[in-house]
Amino acid sequence: MAETSAQTRQTKPKKTADTPTMRLFGILELIASQDRMFALQDVVDAIELPKPTVHRMLQQLEAAGMLARDTDGRHYCVGGRLRRLAEDLLVNDTKYGARRAVLRKLGSDLGESCNLTALSGSEVLYMDRVETEAPLRFYLRPGSRVPVHCSASGKVLLAQMPPAQRRRLLADIPLESYTKNTITTLEELEEELIQVKENGYAFDNEEFLPGLFCVAVLVPRADGGRSNMAVATQAPIMRMTKENALACLPALNQAAQALAKIENQGQVG
Repeated sequence: MAETSAQTRQTKPKKTADTPTMRLFGILELIASQDRMFALQDVVDAIELPKPTVHRMLQQLEAAGMLARDTDGRHYCVGGRLRRLAEDLLVNDTKYGARRAVLRKLGSDLGESCNLTALSGSEVLYMDRVETEAPLRFYLRPGSRVPVHCSASGKVLLAQMPPAQRRRLLADIPLESYTKNTITTLEELEEELIQVKENGYAFDNEEFLPGLFCVAVLVPRADGGRSNMAVATQAPIMRMTKENALACLPALNQAAQALAKIENQGQVG
């Protein structure tokens, strides 16, 4: 309990204008800042408002779909509407043009399809993508989703998580088999993720779609915190092997650094 209280104090929202709207926003900011459930008292302690007021605000946010209540009825987490808002911001924010220029250069350098992705719940969301001009290719549009456990981007995003957080996420995900190469047990996936963290990149070797090979790296954050973005390239196995994929890493890492500069503008300094 002491540890939970300390975590809540550390993530207390910044002081903002004392208006009903900004107080509601402060609750959303607090709950979105951590990968855990919040009880009513946790929120009261963090924002220092009377308990009946906080309870009423939580009910308003739940009714609007911005927050959701756990099955025990006493803890709150991010709701579907708030998650969709976050995804729309990622896909459609003003950095789109700059990101796309980086992806286009990467695609030109490698001659293959490239994509920028983010973790959304238990799936990987395609924020942007450029297609190769090669006649044989796989089409995945921005806004597409793929399973986290059998995608290269999903693996690099999972590998950086603390083990306890990763176990909580994966505990509720059916590790569905899509091909004969799909990893379908938590033990095997954990072994793979340890190797991914050590290597700094991940492969999808026909694990989601037969005939498709993919390699991904993280887009780092300026503050050294956990990133929620990855950049990847993919191609049919007749054009991409593990050796070809490893040769793509310098260009992928260069693109990741360029994307990091775009994403981190205004966040540090």
